[in-house]
Amino acid sequence: MSTLAVARPAGGGVLALGRHAFALAKRSLIKTIRTPEALIDVTIQPVIFLLLFTYLFGGAIFDGNRGLYLQFLLPGMLAQSLAMGGVALGQNLNADIEKGVFDRFRSLPISRAAPLVGAVMADVVRYLSVCVVMLGFGTIMGFRVQTGFVPALGAVALSIAFGLCFCWISVWVGMLARTSGAVQGIMFLLVLPLTFGSNVYVPTDTLPGFVQGFVAVNPITPLVATIRGLLVEGPVAGPLTTTLIWMAGLLAVFVPLALRAYNKRA
Repeated sequence: MSTLAVARPAGGGVLALGRHAFALAKRSLIKTIRTPEALIDVTIQPVIFLLLFTYLFGGAIFDGNRGLYLQFLLPGMLAQSLAMGGVALGQNLNADIEKGVFDRFRSLPISRAAPLVGAVMADVVRYLSVCVVMLGFGTIMGFRVQTGFVPALGAVALSIAFGLCFCWISVWVGMLARTSGAVQGIMFLLVLPLTFGSNVYVPTDTLPGFVQGFVAVNPITPLVATIRGLLVEGPVAGPLTTTLIWMAGLLAVFVPLALRAYNKRA
């Protein structure tokens, strides 16, 4: 029996998976540090969107009160930026497969799922960057947290947790698509209707009836409502429960799909 065959079983087990995933997450972070332009979508892009939508729509909504609209908009933009931030994960994984990086991983005595789990773990930094940039720049523009430090911290934690659940869709698409460019196109076809067809930009009751039906079953809607409640004001318990159910559902559906697609391709 070869040395590799003996070594492979060492990759099993939850503890081993965590250890291997952490090591690969560190690799991903080092890669990001060396290519800081990869963070444009979670740093500069959210700022541009926040400026554009505040000053384009702010004069037409809430009787032209841009300050009030900023209070309404920023929590929703935070949720949108987190959903969009996961697109790069699928692109990067797809590119690594094409470059043969996963062929080298397969030759190591590590857990089969470790490369995917490690990549998702590393995305915590991207999502934290979104939260810091949005809240920091929003404060400069005039946004104010009205609920206190602890609820605001809860909003950040929930946002990052949702992003980590939602990004498994991008991982799955990254395993299926032929090119990294295709991953971006497919994910934007999903993310844009979810974010624009929600309560991110305008109150739900101002939308046509048939659109309100889509907004009601959109997973972004309860997330935005929860973040608004934690940062500004409004109900939290109801939308939070719905958000947690969606998060559990995303993990239950897309983690197995992503792992199955990964096993077939890598």
